[in-house]
This record gives sequence, C-alpha cells and structure tokens, in this order.
Amino acid sequence: MKLSKYLGWKVKLGIFLIFLSALLYVANYLIFHDLHEVLFYIGIDTAFLPIEILFVVLVIENAISSREKKQMMEKLNMVIGAFFSEVGTDLLGAITKFDPDTEHIKDDLLITTSWSEKDFKNARKTIKEFDYTLNINGDLESIEFLINAKKFLVNRRKFLLALLENPNLLEHETFTELLWAVFHLMEELENRDDISKLPKADYNHLSGDVVRIYSLLILEWLQYMEHLMNNYPYLFSLAIRTNPFDPQSHVEISD
Repeated sequence: MKLSKYLGWKVKLGIFLIFLSALLYVANYLIFHDLHEVLFYIGIDTAFLPIEILFVVLVIENAISSREKKQMMEKLNMVIGAFFSEVGTDLLGAITKFDPDTEHIKDDLLITTSWSEKDFKNARKTIKEFDYTLNINGDLESIEFLINAKKFLVNRRKFLLALLENPNLLEHETFTELLWAVFHLMEELENRDDISKLPKADYNHLSGDVVRIYSLLILEWLQYMEHLMNNYPYLFSLAIRTNPFDPQSHVEISD
C-alpha cells in the first residue's frame, strides 16, 4: 500500500507548505542572487515563529473555542428548557406540596423581573445549604403522588432518553446528574407492582430518592430562570407566571 494512504490531510498540507516555502526561497535566490539576504530573512522568520505560534494557539484558538462553547451552551439551554417544559416544572410543583419547610425558602424563590445576578447567587447559596425534608411517608396523599409520578415519568421515558443521548450534556454535569436521579426514581417506582402497600422503610427510601431530585431540580431551575432573564425576556415572563413556589402565581396577565 502506498505511504500516502497512511498520511492524514494535515500532514500532507504541512509537507506541501514546507515545500512551497523552500521553493519560494530558492526562487528568491535565483532572481536576486543574494544568499546573505535569503539566509537573513530565513533567520528573521524562524525567530518570529514562536510568537506566531503563541498568537495562533493562545489568542485565535481561544477565541474560537469560546465562541464554540457559547454556541454549545446555548443549544444545551434549549435542551434544559425542553426538559422543564415537558417534565421539570410539573415535577417540581408536585414535589413542593410535600415540603413542610417551603416557607423557609419560598422568599428566595419568588423570582421577579427586578432580580439581579446577585439575587440569583444568594438564592443558589440558600438552596445549596438547605436541609430538605419531604413528607412522603405512605399516607394517602403521598401514595397518590408516587402513583402519579410513576405514570408521569414512564410516559416520558422516550423523551428523557432522547435528552441523555445529547452529546452536549457532557458539558453540564449537574443537569446530567439530575436526569440520572429522575431515571432512578422512575425505575424504582416501575419495579414496584403495588405502591399503596409498601413497608414504612420503603417509603422512606423512595422519599430519599425524591429529595435527591428535589434539591438538584431547584438548583437547575434557578440557573435556567437566570438564563431566561438574561436572554429571553418573553420566556422569563411566562416562567415567572408559572412559578411553582408562588401560590399566587397564575398564567393570565392581570391589570
């Protein structure tokens, strides 16, 4: 087999450019017959080469990488938006009803159009330090929640799997962790035939799974809301009017 089959296009291009450069220097010598000048310029070009490499690698490549990362994060935020539209907001609203301590964090989650970056930062700090307790203890209300959650998540299995197949998720570890937590709860519920007749310890276990989702979901929701505020005011307006932590929220716009 020929050697060219083993050479990539970058190697071939490099060889071609080196050959072209040598050819131009030879042509310069043949035209002007001044070997000293040719060697002088070769020396100058060689001395400047590290600076050129520095400029290309650290400046231009960094600018290109930043632009590509920004575009990738924009696509990822679209994925996160789809998640909240199909699953996240409804799931968050359902779980909130079992949080006896909602009043302690409600004020930090009543987002308004006047919020600043500092407000979101303070809210995230409060949520990260908060100790969650959910009343999913096997009473009729919590059993109904678990049954509905099972049906809700199983019906959206294909949608959730499609999200996991998105390669951009590798750049967003917290959202990936949230998806895995949701999948885990779905599998736990799906493998129980009769959720209404479980041991007390099993309800406590399921409650822990829901708490894991709840804590991750609130943080992701805050980041998504900040993204909407900074980039999509019209979507942010709707998100505020459907805030699951605001008992007074309603989608209709009143005078």
